[in-house]
Amino acid sequence: MKQGIFKVAENSALTDSVFRMKLIGDVSDITAPGQFINIKLDGLYLRRPISVFYCDTESVTIIYKVVGRGTEQMSLINIGEELDVLTGLGNGYDTSLCSDHAVLLGGGVGVPPLYMLAKKLKDEGKTISVILGFNTKSEIFCEEDFKALTDDVKVTTVDGSYGVKGFVTDALPESYDHFFTCGPEPMLKAIYKATNTSGQFSFEERMGCGFGACMGCSCKTITGYKRICKDGPVMLKEEILWED
Repeated sequence: MKQGIFKVAENSALTDSVFRMKLIGDVSDITAPGQFINIKLDGLYLRRPISVFYCDTESVTIIYKVVGRGTEQMSLINIGEELDVLTGLGNGYDTSLCSDHAVLLGGGVGVPPLYMLAKKLKDEGKTISVILGFNTKSEIFCEEDFKALTDDVKVTTVDGSYGVKGFVTDALPESYDHFFTCGPEPMLKAIYKATNTSGQFSFEERMGCGFGACMGCSCKTITGYKRICKDGPVMLKEEILWED
């Protein structure tokens, strides 16, 4: 984990409530797809954890949804402003566990961390199938980003206004070696039941500190309680114990 000052280079709307922000600064601690950053905002006690969409040698791009006071404040930040950011948080996805054909399933704001993962899998020469789930057509974002990486991109909408009507589980291919997913817990539970291989789940969880000190985001696994922010957010299918 590293703390640094980042300059805002972009903060633009993708939909009515989803924004893309590019930050310039030291990204050397971001080493795996699926990690997240933690942003300090003026007047707010807790930092805001946001998953990494993409990073290069000098910048990190995030995609976030306005859902409360913190993210609303983020949406009003101007280009050129500076932010105090913690980087390199979380464990990220392990691509070595996929031998050939990976299925990536994202729901809503669980979509962004899958993009950097898809790029890494492609660079490793692996086959990629991407399934993006949304409630309705107006909420869709990042479809073209993924289509630039693979021809096998499916979009599902609950109301059937675009793509496959239903949920991401309704678009699963017949065969694959490994899956990676991120999204709301009901979606993750459905994927757990619908998949027939090993896979990796990235959990969305409210956090306090974001680096494991407060224990506020603990969850139960087969080896005891783990912290989503420090031991996760990515966990293997085989270690998850779902709470009723």
